[in-house]
Amino acid sequence: MMIRYIEFQDKEAWYRMDEDLPESVFEEKVRNRQGYVYIENGKIVGLLRYGLFWDSIPFCNLLYIDDEYRGRGFGRQLMQHWEQDMKFAGCGMAMISTQVNEEAQHFYRKIGYKDAGGFVVDIPGYEQPMEMIMIKAL
Repeated sequence: MMIRYIEFQDKEAWYRMDEDLPESVFEEKVRNRQGYVYIENGKIVGLLRYGLFWDSIPFCNLLYIDDEYRGRGFGRQLMQHWEQDMKFAGCGMAMISTQVNEEAQHFYRKIGYKDAGGFVVDIPGYEQPMEMIMIKAL
């Protein structure tokens, strides 16, 4: 098992798991070290990418583990690795969001995140279930 920052050579594997990230943003994530890959037996099986809310609070935009590797603690390890990095960088809290109809909210609560509000997007073409914001002290 190894967790490391995303690199340009990870692009194909990354887009197998994260189809929504624009290519220019992928390059930015690599340059700014705002993404991690989880490697098991030489294969990228998970990833985490983040940005900064209010330009200062780490906000996890995506945590993804391949289906066949879920339930083994890889997501927890990726989150802990990211949180440690953010704490070391001087951040006092982290944020994440998930839609209220997704199971991920239960995972995030188990690892210490708490509900902090949410919002509804009802603009035609962008509709989605309520987005729940969750926070954690680091």
